Amino acid sequence: MWAFRSLGVIGAYIVLGLIMLYIATRSNVLAPLFGYGVLAIVVFFLIRYLSTRYVIDDEFLRARRILGGRAVPLESVRKIEYVNLNDLSPSAYFGGWGYRGRMWSPVIGPFDSIHTGSRGLLVTGSGVPLFITPQDVDSFGRELSRRARSEGVALEVDETHPPAPPAPAS
Repeated sequence: MWAFRSLGVIGAYIVLGLIMLYIATRSNVLAPLFGYGVLAIVVFFLIRYLSTRYVIDDEFLRARRILGGRAVPLESVRKIEYVNLNDLSPSAYFGGWGYRGRMWSPVIGPFDSIHTGSRGLLVTGSGVPLFITPQDVDSFGRELSRRARSEGVALEVDETHPPAPPAPAS
């Protein structure tokens, strides 16, 4: 499933790119180099943003994007939680633009963030937790839960799969 995409974010990248293109084509000797250099960086980050996707196969949950990604073995998944990135109060190492988007939260400590929005899933498995933002968070979470449980995993927290109602008292 592709990641959530915000038209506002895409529009901001396009506007910034157009500004850099204007600077590069309308300036003197050094400004064109600066303008084209920043334009290349803006285009790279737009492509990276648009390339973010999530795949659940027989063995792994894979979060992928250009120049970075992360795989979490389904057999190691222990928690699947709905989370808003704002609630985690993250601060990023190097702006969160690194290979994995490693971030730190006072709520959960270090975590990897391969996201494009703020509402998503926090998946705790092997290594540090992983924050993802699929287009349809609910259905992706249910499918992840189903696949992890089919691997024989007893999830400690599974907000995507409500517990069975209690049996009627006799």
